Amino acid sequence: MRIDIMTLFPEMCEAVLGESIIGRARKNGLAEVYCHNIRDYTQDKHRRVDDAPYGGGKGMVMQAQPIFSCYQAILEQSGSEKPYVVYMSPQGTVLSQKKCVSMSKLSHLVILCGHYEGVDERIIEKIVDEEISIGDYVLTGGELPAMVLADSILRLCDGVLSDSECFENESHYNGLLEYPQYTRPEEWDGKKVPEVLLSGHHANIEQWRKEQSIERTKCKRPDLFEAFYEEKEK
Repeated sequence: MRIDIMTLFPEMCEAVLGESIIGRARKNGLAEVYCHNIRDYTQDKHRRVDDAPYGGGKGMVMQAQPIFSCYQAILEQSGSEKPYVVYMSPQGTVLSQKKCVSMSKLSHLVILCGHYEGVDERIIEKIVDEEISIGDYVLTGGELPAMVLADSILRLCDGVLSDSECFENESHYNGLLEYPQYTRPEEWDGKKVPEVLLSGHHANIEQWRKEQSIERTKCKRPDLFEAFYEEKEK
């Protein structure tokens, strides 16, 4: 999978997406991530990419031309006719694991990071396929959300994690929260690991984990618990 990020701070994105599991996946050729500085595509001699909003108001708005020129350069570099383009925006649909699974099947994704008061609406109308938010709050820019989106998608791609089981039993993948996890030592601070996990009886362990997953979801996220059972009854 290829992901191109259009941003004013490419070093910020590279610092995160060049490390750990995603960094190794890139080095091993399992994923492609390219971070593009929108300022490199402005026609302004001072590398300006924003201006005051029409109609007045505080703040600045990112201009359409540098963004579109950056997008065109990505198309030329990748040879792609029309990648799927996402604009990270607090007005977008809130990101979910279901959405991540769906987007992990894309061959090419372009992510646009906004700043200031956002971007000129005309560039959204021209190239953006979907607006996505990582929560109902506002950040100073789209870089953090873009890295969240890229990480959550790339880890689901073939070969990035050692086995699909690594994410299939995680919270949200099947609509429930994950069961409790334990590791050595067997006893810590006067508390012991549940006996069933030490039994070696795989069927009993699986049943315990399933029960714990359901109970955790019911207690911590009753909204997910209700949606899970509504889906099962369909």
